[in-house]
Amino acid sequence: MKTLVKNSRASYDYDIKDSFIAGMVLSGPEVKSTKSGNVSLTGSYVSVSPSGAFLVNAHIGHYKYAPNESYDPTRSRKLLLTKRELGQMAGKEKGLVIIPLEIFTTPKGLVKIKIGLGKARKKIDKREYIKKKEAKKEIRKLT
Repeated sequence: MKTLVKNSRASYDYDIKDSFIAGMVLSGPEVKSTKSGNVSLTGSYVSVSPSGAFLVNAHIGHYKYAPNESYDPTRSRKLLLTKRELGQMAGKEKGLVIIPLEIFTTPKGLVKIKIGLGKARKKIDKREYIKKKEAKKEIRKLT
C-alpha cells in the first residue's frame, strides 16, 4: 500500500480511538490528481447521515490534463462503508469526531481512505503527547 497523503495534524490534535478503511467515490480526473499527490486533508472531516458517510472539505486539485470544466476541488465525496461500520459511527459516544487520517492506494490501484474516531485533545494533553513522543525518540537513540 502506497500512502499518498497523511494527515499528520490529526494524531496531534485528536486522541484516535478507532479507525476504519473506506473506499471513495471519485471521478476519473480526481483519481489521477489524487495519485499524483495533489490532495490536502487539512481542515477536512467526515459527516455521517442516513444516506451514508461523506468526506467534507478535502481539497483534491484540478488534474492538469483534464478538460477545463467547472470543477469544485472541495466538494463532498461519498465514502463506501458497510452498514455495520456506518452504525458504529452513527452510534458513537458524545464528543467524538470522525476525521480522515490518510489516503492510500491498494495493490490493485484503488484509492482508499483511512478514517478515525477521535476525541479532541486539550492544550495540556498536547504537551503530554509531545513529551511522550520525545521520550520514545530518546530511547530509540540510546538503543
